[in-house]
Amino acid sequence: MKSNTFLQVACAMALAAVAGQATAADVSMSDVRFLKRAAQAGHYEVDGSKLALKKSNNAEVQKFAKLMVEDHTKAAGELKALAEKKSVEVPVDPNFMQKGSLMLLGTHDGKGFDEEYAEHVGVDAHEATIDLFEDAAKSAEDADIKQFATKTLPTLKHHLEMAKALHHAVDK
Repeated sequence: MKSNTFLQVACAMALAAVAGQATAADVSMSDVRFLKRAAQAGHYEVDGSKLALKKSNNAEVQKFAKLMVEDHTKAAGELKALAEKKSVEVPVDPNFMQKGSLMLLGTHDGKGFDEEYAEHVGVDAHEATIDLFEDAAKSAEDADIKQFATKTLPTLKHHLEMAKALHHAVDK
């Protein structure tokens, strides 16, 4: 009987600890998912832009890539600080599909590289990231996460316009 009571107390303590961890930051699963996906998207754009800085000889691509590394590294720092405040661990790399995309991008050279970079890391990635951030700006349950998404959106939209112009320029 004593071991049964001990087991019940141990289980109760374990459940309390897990429940405390799950609710300590009071962050919904959808908000956690946003933080994680946003981190991966940022890493994808930074890693792709670092690749462009190494591989491209196009001055416009180089200028855009440098700005993407700077802006997305800054945003990643803000996102990481927000996630830590909310006790959420975010990825430090792009996701599996994004890594594959970067590997494929790395196989291109010259004008082909510039076109692929502008299309995939520039336009496509920013369109997907804007969708992600717009959803969080509307639907995030946590006020700080909603504010971060809302504050970041204008920069992402500006990046998209720049990416579209770059894509048009390198696609000629």
